[in-house]
Amino acid sequence: MTNNEYTQNLETDVVLIGAGIMSATLGVMLKELQPNLTIEIFERLDLMAGESSDAMNNAGTGHSAFCELNYTPQLQDGTVDISKAIKIAEQFEVSKEFWSFLIEQKIIPPPKSFITPVSHMSFVWGDENVSYLQKRYEALVKHHFFSAMEYSDNTETLQSWIPLVMEGRDKSEKVSANRMDLGTDVNFGTLTNSLFNYLKQQPGVSLHLNHEVRGLTRDKDQSWRIRVKDLANGGKRKLKAKFVFVGAGGGALHLLQKSDIPESKGFGGFPVSGQWLVCNNPAVIERHQAKVYGKASVGSPPMSVPHLDTRMINGKKSLLFGPYAGFSTRFLKNGSLLDLFTSIKPGNIFPMMKAGVDNIPLTKYLISQVTQSQDDRLAALRDYFPNAKKEDWDLDIAGQRVQVIKKDPKRGGVLEFGTEVVTAADGSIAALLGASPGASTSVPIMVQLIERCFKAQAKTPEWQAKLKIMIPSYGQSLSKNAQLANETRAHTSKVLELA
Repeated sequence: MTNNEYTQNLETDVVLIGAGIMSATLGVMLKELQPNLTIEIFERLDLMAGESSDAMNNAGTGHSAFCELNYTPQLQDGTVDISKAIKIAEQFEVSKEFWSFLIEQKIIPPPKSFITPVSHMSFVWGDENVSYLQKRYEALVKHHFFSAMEYSDNTETLQSWIPLVMEGRDKSEKVSANRMDLGTDVNFGTLTNSLFNYLKQQPGVSLHLNHEVRGLTRDKDQSWRIRVKDLANGGKRKLKAKFVFVGAGGGALHLLQKSDIPESKGFGGFPVSGQWLVCNNPAVIERHQAKVYGKASVGSPPMSVPHLDTRMINGKKSLLFGPYAGFSTRFLKNGSLLDLFTSIKPGNIFPMMKAGVDNIPLTKYLISQVTQSQDDRLAALRDYFPNAKKEDWDLDIAGQRVQVIKKDPKRGGVLEFGTEVVTAADGSIAALLGASPGASTSVPIMVQLIERCFKAQAKTPEWQAKLKIMIPSYGQSLSKNAQLANETRAHTSKVLELA
């Protein structure tokens, strides 16, 4: 065999592209639902969870809408819309259910390996923002998901909650905060590795690192021919799969385009990069125990909501501030500078141009972020930590996000901040596009994908029963059933050692 030839030697039920949290979650779910499934997993890097699922690349917050103000916008009439917050909170509760099942079945290591209780807080200053935060609290606390939320504009109370944030602050400045002690920090890199380590031990599952999928072609029988290159030795091969999941983060758009399914037409991507300030002073790190989120700057993307963030990374407590947004034409942190340009196709060029015109403030914001000096970054940090010292903080590169651009019948093209699952009409292929809250909602997203792509199997008594074992609330609404939600939360808090 020469390096220009493909070997064809494998047929498999499922191919997962990308070794991130989404592929890992889907792989474990499918293997639990149907143990005899054969699964092939391909990752272009030489490690698992090397892109968005990595601890330093991912926001790391268990996104439960406790503190993220962009999920609770204030409407023109002054009221606060909490519908998105309720949806995201419910999705995170479902994720915790599945993780609890994995712990109970000893599929993954004990919970302290990947999830830690950390208070989630929102902090604002100024009359207008304080008024908004109080309205937000009053709206959220009525719902059972947020009934334990606290609100305070008392400086002594806030001093006890977040001393670093309050010390050195002008005492005449009006400030307030929400707090939820049910918040978590989740290391999705560790969780992803644990899930793949389990999958690798299962019969019929193979994980291939340093392997890049170069092509996707649909056969007449609706199966898929996949062309793969071994980046380590240059070898190439083809395989045939009944179902393909493209969970390749920023690389998903290119692969979706290669599939040439009608549903892929019109989708584009807008890349946003990021940076963190990482504290190097243990004494400072130890004095902060919360995820403190503020309001995003006008024109900034949701992933750039500033936060002073307690994290557990590789078993060690860390303190991060950011992320500072930036612009790169790469779709992956380890991608190519040509990624954006090669993603432009006849079917998406107009939606991308229209979205670009409609988002000129965002472009200006990203340019301003790219040109920031370290002193500029420190000034932003001091909004949240007035006594911050320059020598206590180092700059680190965060992950790369690709926001979804899609056709819109009224506006031509829109830039969306969230996740989008694109599936072929026959369910033979699916791709996940977009970013936050992504990883935190991986479980309900993959359940919905299974229902769409494995319709017949998902309706069988066997799969229905197993889904209810993995996710006890499956088929019911946690957002509408307070008793069920409280019982579910009590159980998962116990199993995940969050209580």
